[in-house]
Amino acid sequence: MTENPRGFRVQLAPDEADNIQSLSGESSFLEKAWQRLVKIGLDESAVRIATVFLTSLMMFGVVFLMGRFYVSTRGTSAASRAIDLSVADPTPTTMVLAPPFLPGLETEAGDGISRNATLHTILPSLSRTELTTYTVQLGDTLFNIAERFSLKPETLLWGNRYTLGDDPHTIFPGQVLTILPVDGTLHRWSAGEGLNGVSAFYHVSPDVIVNYPGNHLDPAALGDYSNPNIPSGTLLIVPGGRGEFPDWRTPRITRANPATATYVGPGACAEAYDGVLGTLNFAWPTINHYLSGYDFSPEANHFGIDLAGQAGEPISATDNGVVVYAGFNDLGYGEMVVIDHGNGWQSLYAHLATVDVSCGQEVYRGDKIGTMGSTGLADGVHLHFELRSDEFNRVNPFDFLN
Repeated sequence: MTENPRGFRVQLAPDEADNIQSLSGESSFLEKAWQRLVKIGLDESAVRIATVFLTSLMMFGVVFLMGRFYVSTRGTSAASRAIDLSVADPTPTTMVLAPPFLPGLETEAGDGISRNATLHTILPSLSRTELTTYTVQLGDTLFNIAERFSLKPETLLWGNRYTLGDDPHTIFPGQVLTILPVDGTLHRWSAGEGLNGVSAFYHVSPDVIVNYPGNHLDPAALGDYSNPNIPSGTLLIVPGGRGEFPDWRTPRITRANPATATYVGPGACAEAYDGVLGTLNFAWPTINHYLSGYDFSPEANHFGIDLAGQAGEPISATDNGVVVYAGFNDLGYGEMVVIDHGNGWQSLYAHLATVDVSCGQEVYRGDKIGTMGSTGLADGVHLHFELRSDEFNRVNPFDFLN
Protein backbone atom coordinates (compact mmCIF):
# COMPACT_ATOMS: atom_id res chain seq x y z
CA MET A 1 0.00 0.00 0.00
CA THR A 2 1.35 3.43 -0.94
CA GLU A 3 -0.05 6.94 -0.97
CA ASN A 4 -0.03 9.25 -4.02
CA PRO A 5 0.46 13.03 -3.78
CA ARG A 6 -3.31 13.68 -3.60
CA GLY A 7 -3.65 11.55 -0.47
CA PHE A 8 -5.19 8.51 -2.11
CA ARG A 9 -3.88 5.14 -1.16
CA VAL A 10 -2.96 2.74 -3.98
CA GLN A 11 -2.68 -1.01 -3.63
CA LEU A 12 0.43 -2.28 -5.54
CA ALA A 13 1.23 -5.71 -6.76
CA PRO A 14 4.13 -7.54 -5.07
CA ASP A 15 6.50 -7.24 -8.11
CA GLU A 16 5.75 -3.52 -8.51
CA ALA A 17 6.53 -2.95 -4.89
CA ASP A 18 9.88 -4.74 -5.30
CA ASN A 19 10.78 -2.52 -8.25
CA ILE A 20 9.99 0.64 -6.33
CA GLN A 21 12.08 -0.51 -3.42
CA SER A 22 14.95 -1.33 -5.79
CA LEU A 23 14.77 2.13 -7.38
CA SER A 24 14.58 3.73 -4.02
CA GLY A 25 17.66 1.82 -2.96
CA GLU A 26 19.60 2.88 -6.06
CA SER A 27 18.49 6.51 -5.63
CA SER A 28 19.56 6.38 -2.01
CA PHE A 29 22.98 5.01 -3.04
CA LEU A 30 23.57 7.74 -5.66
CA GLU A 31 22.39 10.40 -3.26
CA LYS A 32 24.81 9.18 -0.58
CA ALA A 33 27.66 9.04 -3.09
CA TRP A 34 26.94 12.61 -4.24
CA GLN A 35 26.85 13.79 -0.63
CA ARG A 36 30.29 12.30 -0.03
CA LEU A 37 31.67 14.10 -3.15
CA VAL A 38 30.21 17.37 -1.96
CA LYS A 39 31.75 16.96 1.48
CA ILE A 40 35.25 16.34 0.12
CA GLY A 41 34.91 19.20 -2.54
CA LEU A 42 34.91 17.04 -5.69
CA ASP A 43 31.36 17.85 -6.85
CA GLU A 44 32.41 20.40 -9.57
CA SER A 45 35.18 18.14 -10.89
CA ALA A 46 32.74 15.27 -11.12
CA VAL A 47 30.29 17.39 -13.12
CA ARG A 48 33.01 18.46 -15.59
CA ILE A 49 34.26 14.89 -16.05
CA ALA A 50 30.74 13.65 -16.67
CA THR A 51 30.09 16.45 -19.19
CA VAL A 52 33.27 15.72 -21.18
CA PHE A 53 32.51 12.01 -21.20
CA LEU A 54 28.95 12.48 -22.49
CA THR A 55 30.03 15.00 -25.17
CA SER A 56 32.76 12.67 -26.46
CA LEU A 57 30.30 9.81 -26.53
CA MET A 58 27.82 11.85 -28.61
CA MET A 59 30.49 13.01 -31.11
CA PHE A 60 31.71 9.48 -31.60
CA GLY A 61 28.18 8.34 -32.32
CA VAL A 62 27.60 11.10 -34.93
CA VAL A 63 30.88 10.40 -36.76
CA PHE A 64 30.15 6.69 -36.80
CA LEU A 65 26.67 7.17 -38.29
CA MET A 66 27.83 9.66 -40.99
CA GLY A 67 30.68 7.38 -42.04
CA ARG A 68 28.31 4.50 -42.48
CA PHE A 69 25.89 6.67 -44.53
CA TYR A 70 28.66 8.11 -46.83
CA VAL A 71 30.15 4.71 -47.62
CA SER A 72 26.73 3.35 -48.47
CA THR A 73 25.84 6.31 -50.73
CA ARG A 74 29.20 6.39 -52.55
CA GLY A 75 29.01 2.75 -53.33
CA THR A 76 25.52 3.12 -54.72
CA SER A 77 26.42 6.18 -56.91
CA ALA A 78 29.53 4.53 -58.31
CA ALA A 79 27.55 1.46 -59.17
CA SER A 80 24.83 3.54 -60.81
CA ARG A 81 27.34 5.48 -62.88
CA ALA A 82 29.01 2.30 -63.99
CA ILE A 83 25.67 0.91 -65.10
CA ASP A 84 24.73 4.16 -66.96
CA LEU A 85 28.05 4.32 -68.82
CA SER A 86 27.86 0.70 -69.80
CA VAL A 87 24.41 1.24 -71.29
CA ALA A 88 24.99 4.64 -72.98
CA ASP A 89 28.40 3.88 -74.57
CA PRO A 90 28.57 0.23 -75.58
CA THR A 91 31.39 0.90 -78.08
CA PRO A 92 34.90 2.10 -77.17
CA THR A 93 35.61 5.87 -77.69
CA THR A 94 38.35 6.88 -80.13
CA MET A 95 40.87 9.26 -78.54
CA VAL A 96 41.77 12.36 -80.60
CA LEU A 97 45.32 13.56 -79.95
CA ALA A 98 46.36 17.22 -80.29
CA PRO A 99 49.05 17.89 -82.93
CA PRO A 100 52.56 17.98 -81.52
CA PHE A 101 54.08 21.37 -80.73
CA LEU A 102 56.85 22.23 -83.21
CA PRO A 103 59.22 25.01 -82.11
CA GLY A 104 59.65 27.82 -84.60
CA LEU A 105 56.11 27.58 -85.99
CA GLU A 106 54.47 29.83 -83.40
CA THR A 107 52.38 32.69 -84.91
CA GLU A 108 52.61 36.24 -83.68
CA ALA A 109 49.52 38.42 -83.28
CA GLY A 110 50.35 40.49 -86.31
CA ASP A 111 50.62 37.48 -88.65
CA GLY A 112 46.96 36.46 -88.49
CA ILE A 113 43.73 37.98 -89.73
CA SER A 114 42.19 40.19 -87.09
CA ARG A 115 38.42 40.59 -86.86
CA ASN A 116 37.03 44.02 -87.57
CA ALA A 117 35.06 45.39 -84.64
CA THR A 118 32.33 46.73 -86.90
CA LEU A 119 29.43 44.54 -87.92
CA HIS A 120 29.41 45.53 -91.58
CA THR A 121 31.89 45.34 -94.41
CA ILE A 122 33.18 48.57 -95.93
CA LEU A 123 34.00 48.22 -99.60
CA PRO A 124 36.59 50.71 -100.85
CA SER A 125 35.46 52.99 -103.64
CA LEU A 126 37.00 52.03 -106.94
CA SER A 127 39.39 54.66 -108.25
CA ARG A 128 38.94 55.90 -111.79
CA THR A 129 41.43 57.39 -114.21
CA GLU A 130 39.13 58.47 -117.03
CA LEU A 131 37.10 61.64 -117.58
CA THR A 132 33.37 61.55 -117.01
CA THR A 133 30.54 64.07 -117.37
CA TYR A 134 27.80 65.55 -115.21
CA THR A 135 24.65 67.44 -116.22
CA VAL A 136 24.01 70.50 -114.04
CA GLN A 137 20.75 70.38 -112.09
CA LEU A 138 18.63 73.26 -110.79
CA GLY A 139 20.21 74.60 -107.60
CA ASP A 140 23.70 73.25 -108.36
CA THR A 141 26.77 75.37 -107.74
CA LEU A 142 30.40 74.85 -108.54
CA PHE A 143 31.02 73.98 -104.90
CA ASN A 144 28.34 71.36 -104.27
CA ILE A 145 29.10 69.60 -107.56
CA ALA A 146 32.78 69.45 -106.64
CA GLU A 147 31.90 68.06 -103.20
CA ARG A 148 29.71 65.38 -104.79
CA PHE A 149 32.71 64.05 -106.70
CA SER A 150 35.21 64.59 -103.85
CA LEU A 151 37.08 67.24 -105.82
CA LYS A 152 38.21 70.77 -105.08
CA PRO A 153 36.07 73.55 -106.62
CA GLU A 154 39.05 74.85 -108.58
CA THR A 155 39.46 71.40 -110.16
CA LEU A 156 35.94 71.66 -111.53
CA LEU A 157 36.64 75.15 -112.84
CA TRP A 158 40.01 74.24 -114.39
CA GLY A 159 38.50 71.11 -115.90
CA ASN A 160 35.87 73.20 -117.69
CA ARG A 161 37.74 76.34 -118.72
CA TYR A 162 36.64 75.75 -122.30
CA THR A 163 33.01 75.84 -121.07
CA LEU A 164 32.97 78.12 -118.02
CA GLY A 165 35.95 80.34 -118.77
CA ASP A 166 37.22 81.63 -115.43
CA ASP A 167 33.84 82.37 -113.88
CA PRO A 168 32.25 79.96 -111.36
CA HIS A 169 28.90 81.73 -111.85
CA THR A 170 28.52 80.68 -115.47
CA ILE A 171 27.06 77.22 -114.79
CA PHE A 172 23.35 76.73 -115.52
CA PRO A 173 20.87 73.81 -115.43
CA GLY A 174 21.27 71.44 -118.37
CA GLN A 175 24.91 72.33 -118.91
CA VAL A 176 27.25 69.33 -119.30
CA LEU A 177 30.45 69.57 -117.27
CA THR A 178 33.61 67.48 -117.55
CA ILE A 179 34.54 65.76 -114.28
CA LEU A 180 38.22 64.95 -113.70
CA PRO A 181 39.15 61.72 -111.89
CA VAL A 182 41.65 63.53 -109.61
CA ASP A 183 42.31 67.05 -108.43
CA GLY A 184 44.23 69.03 -111.02
CA THR A 185 43.59 70.62 -114.39
CA LEU A 186 42.57 69.65 -117.91
CA HIS A 187 44.61 70.77 -120.90
CA ARG A 188 43.61 70.65 -124.56
CA TRP A 189 46.72 70.03 -126.65
CA SER A 190 47.50 72.48 -129.45
CA ALA A 191 49.92 72.02 -132.33
CA GLY A 192 53.37 73.45 -131.65
CA GLU A 193 53.21 73.06 -127.85
CA GLY A 194 55.90 71.31 -125.83
CA LEU A 195 55.51 69.15 -122.76
CA ASN A 196 58.11 71.14 -120.86
CA GLY A 197 56.26 74.43 -121.34
CA VAL A 198 52.79 73.02 -120.65
CA SER A 199 53.87 71.24 -117.48
CA ALA A 200 55.71 74.35 -116.22
CA PHE A 201 52.56 76.45 -116.73
CA TYR A 202 50.60 74.03 -114.50
CA HIS A 203 53.47 73.74 -111.96
CA VAL A 204 54.16 70.01 -112.48
CA SER A 205 56.86 67.94 -114.18
CA PRO A 206 56.37 66.52 -117.71
CA ASP A 207 56.43 62.95 -116.37
CA VAL A 208 53.32 63.65 -114.29
CA ILE A 209 51.39 64.15 -117.52
CA VAL A 210 53.13 61.40 -119.52
CA ASN A 211 52.80 58.69 -116.86
CA TYR A 212 49.18 59.28 -115.85
CA PRO A 213 47.18 56.19 -117.02
CA GLY A 214 44.15 58.19 -118.11
CA ASN A 215 46.19 60.07 -120.73
CA HIS A 216 47.11 56.86 -122.60
CA LEU A 217 50.50 58.21 -123.70
CA ASP A 218 53.31 55.90 -124.77
CA PRO A 219 56.63 57.40 -123.60
CA ALA A 220 58.51 55.42 -126.25
CA ALA A 221 56.40 56.90 -129.04
CA LEU A 222 56.33 60.51 -127.85
CA GLY A 223 59.74 61.48 -129.12
CA ASP A 224 61.22 64.80 -128.09
CA TYR A 225 59.31 66.46 -125.20
CA SER A 226 59.79 69.84 -126.89
CA ASN A 227 57.73 68.65 -129.87
CA PRO A 228 56.00 65.43 -128.81
CA ASN A 229 53.82 63.25 -131.00
CA ILE A 230 50.50 64.26 -129.43
CA PRO A 231 47.54 64.90 -131.77
CA SER A 232 46.09 68.39 -131.63
CA GLY A 233 42.86 68.54 -129.60
CA THR A 234 43.90 65.72 -127.24
CA LEU A 235 42.57 66.29 -123.71
CA LEU A 236 45.30 65.67 -121.12
CA ILE A 237 44.68 65.28 -117.40
CA VAL A 238 47.26 67.13 -115.30
CA PRO A 239 47.15 65.59 -111.78
CA GLY A 240 47.95 68.19 -109.13
CA GLY A 241 48.17 70.92 -111.75
CA ARG A 242 47.11 74.48 -111.02
CA GLY A 243 47.00 77.65 -113.06
CA GLU A 244 46.54 81.38 -112.65
CA PHE A 245 43.34 83.33 -113.15
CA PRO A 246 43.64 86.64 -114.99
CA ASP A 247 42.32 89.66 -113.11
CA TRP A 248 40.27 90.93 -116.05
CA ARG A 249 36.86 91.49 -114.48
CA THR A 250 37.60 93.75 -111.50
CA PRO A 251 40.87 95.60 -111.95
CA ARG A 252 42.21 97.95 -109.31
CA ILE A 253 40.18 101.15 -109.77
CA THR A 254 41.49 104.24 -107.99
CA ARG A 255 40.11 107.74 -107.61
CA ALA A 256 43.32 108.98 -109.22
CA ASN A 257 42.82 106.95 -112.43
CA PRO A 258 39.39 105.31 -112.67
CA ALA A 259 39.65 105.19 -116.48
CA THR A 260 41.69 101.97 -116.20
CA ALA A 261 38.32 100.17 -116.07
CA THR A 262 37.08 101.47 -119.41
CA TYR A 263 37.25 97.98 -120.99
CA VAL A 264 35.07 96.57 -118.21
CA GLY A 265 31.91 98.31 -119.34
CA PRO A 266 29.95 101.55 -119.69
CA GLY A 267 29.96 102.20 -115.95
CA ALA A 268 33.62 103.24 -116.00
CA CYS A 269 34.42 106.78 -114.84
CA ALA A 270 36.66 108.98 -116.97
CA GLU A 271 38.07 111.64 -114.61
CA ALA A 272 40.24 111.74 -111.49
CA TYR A 273 38.43 112.58 -108.27
CA ASP A 274 39.16 113.75 -104.78
CA GLY A 275 36.95 113.51 -101.75
CA VAL A 276 36.20 112.05 -98.34
CA LEU A 277 38.40 109.29 -96.91
CA GLY A 278 37.16 106.15 -95.22
CA THR A 279 37.46 105.22 -91.55
CA LEU A 280 38.48 101.63 -92.41
CA ASN A 281 35.64 100.52 -90.15
CA PHE A 282 33.52 98.49 -92.58
CA ALA A 283 29.76 98.04 -92.09
CA TRP A 284 27.51 95.36 -93.58
CA PRO A 285 26.17 96.58 -96.96
CA THR A 286 23.00 94.45 -96.70
CA ILE A 287 20.16 93.91 -94.23
CA ASN A 288 20.93 90.19 -94.00
CA HIS A 289 24.31 89.02 -92.75
CA TYR A 290 24.58 85.53 -94.25
CA LEU A 291 25.50 83.84 -97.52
CA SER A 292 23.10 82.96 -100.29
CA GLY A 293 25.62 81.39 -102.65
CA TYR A 294 29.38 81.35 -102.99
CA ASP A 295 31.81 82.04 -100.19
CA PHE A 296 35.22 83.68 -100.49
CA SER A 297 37.28 81.20 -102.53
CA PRO A 298 40.31 82.60 -104.41
CA GLU A 299 41.25 79.07 -105.58
CA ALA A 300 38.01 78.97 -107.56
CA ASN A 301 38.40 82.57 -108.78
CA HIS A 302 35.70 83.86 -106.42
CA PHE A 303 37.15 86.79 -104.50
CA GLY A 304 34.01 87.98 -102.72
CA ILE A 305 31.01 86.76 -100.76
CA ASP A 306 27.43 86.40 -102.02
CA LEU A 307 25.11 87.97 -99.45
CA ALA A 308 21.43 87.03 -99.23
CA GLY A 309 18.46 89.35 -99.63
CA GLN A 310 15.30 90.15 -101.54
CA ALA A 311 15.03 91.95 -104.84
CA GLY A 312 14.86 95.72 -104.34
CA GLU A 313 16.35 95.75 -100.83
CA PRO A 314 18.72 98.70 -100.27
CA ILE A 315 22.47 98.29 -100.67
CA SER A 316 24.54 100.71 -98.61
CA ALA A 317 28.14 101.93 -98.65
CA THR A 318 30.36 99.93 -96.31
CA ASP A 319 32.49 103.02 -95.51
CA ASN A 320 33.08 106.63 -96.53
CA GLY A 321 34.60 107.16 -99.98
CA VAL A 322 34.29 108.29 -103.60
CA VAL A 323 32.42 106.40 -106.37
CA VAL A 324 34.87 105.34 -109.13
CA TYR A 325 32.59 102.96 -111.10
CA ALA A 326 28.81 103.25 -111.46
CA GLY A 327 26.98 101.29 -114.13
CA PHE A 328 26.92 98.08 -116.12
CA ASN A 329 29.80 95.57 -116.14
CA ASP A 330 30.01 93.70 -119.46
CA LEU A 331 32.09 90.85 -118.01
CA GLY A 332 29.44 89.21 -115.85
CA TYR A 333 28.88 91.46 -112.82
CA GLY A 334 25.91 93.33 -114.29
CA GLU A 335 25.04 96.63 -112.61
CA MET A 336 28.04 97.44 -110.40
CA VAL A 337 29.36 100.12 -108.05
CA VAL A 338 32.99 100.52 -106.89
CA ILE A 339 33.92 102.90 -104.06
CA ASP A 340 37.47 104.09 -103.37
CA HIS A 341 37.88 104.64 -99.59
CA GLY A 342 41.41 106.04 -99.77
CA ASN A 343 44.30 104.57 -97.80
CA GLY A 344 44.57 101.83 -100.43
CA TRP A 345 41.08 100.31 -99.89
CA GLN A 346 38.17 99.78 -102.32
CA SER A 347 34.79 98.01 -102.11
CA LEU A 348 32.77 96.45 -104.95
CA TYR A 349 29.00 95.79 -105.20
CA ALA A 350 27.77 93.62 -108.12
CA HIS A 351 24.51 92.24 -109.63
CA LEU A 352 22.54 95.30 -108.49
CA ALA A 353 19.04 95.92 -109.78
CA THR A 354 19.58 99.68 -109.80
CA VAL A 355 22.57 102.00 -109.35
CA ASP A 356 21.65 105.09 -107.31
CA VAL A 357 25.02 106.92 -107.35
CA SER A 358 27.21 108.46 -110.04
CA CYS A 359 30.91 108.79 -110.84
CA GLY A 360 32.87 111.01 -108.46
CA GLN A 361 30.07 111.19 -105.86
CA GLU A 362 31.09 111.27 -102.20
CA VAL A 363 29.29 108.69 -100.05
CA TYR A 364 29.32 107.98 -96.38
CA ARG A 365 29.06 104.77 -94.40
CA GLY A 366 25.46 103.53 -94.56
CA ASP A 367 24.39 105.68 -97.53
CA LYS A 368 22.18 103.89 -100.08
CA ILE A 369 24.06 103.27 -103.33
CA GLY A 370 21.60 100.93 -105.11
CA THR A 371 19.19 98.02 -104.75
CA MET A 372 19.68 94.26 -104.71
CA GLY A 373 19.09 92.32 -107.91
CA SER A 374 20.39 89.56 -110.18
CA THR A 375 21.81 91.33 -113.21
CA GLY A 376 24.74 89.94 -115.18
CA LEU A 377 25.80 86.31 -114.65
CA ALA A 378 23.88 85.82 -111.40
CA ASP A 379 22.11 82.69 -110.29
CA GLY A 380 19.30 84.27 -108.30
CA VAL A 381 19.02 87.51 -106.30
CA HIS A 382 22.06 88.32 -104.15
CA LEU A 383 24.84 90.87 -103.66
CA HIS A 384 28.36 89.95 -104.70
CA PHE A 385 30.56 91.99 -102.35
CA GLU A 386 34.34 92.42 -102.43
CA LEU A 387 36.95 94.26 -100.35
CA ARG A 388 40.38 95.02 -101.78
CA SER A 389 43.53 96.42 -100.19
CA ASP A 390 46.71 97.59 -101.91
CA GLU A 391 48.64 95.85 -99.14
CA PHE A 392 46.69 92.59 -98.76
CA ASN A 393 45.07 92.38 -102.24
CA ARG A 394 41.50 91.05 -102.17
CA VAL A 395 40.53 89.88 -98.68
CA ASN A 396 37.69 87.88 -97.16
CA PRO A 397 35.04 90.49 -96.22
CA PHE A 398 33.84 88.33 -93.35
CA ASP A 399 37.11 89.11 -91.59
CA PHE A 400 36.46 92.88 -91.68
CA LEU A 401 32.71 93.54 -91.53
CA ASN A 402 31.19 94.67 -88.24
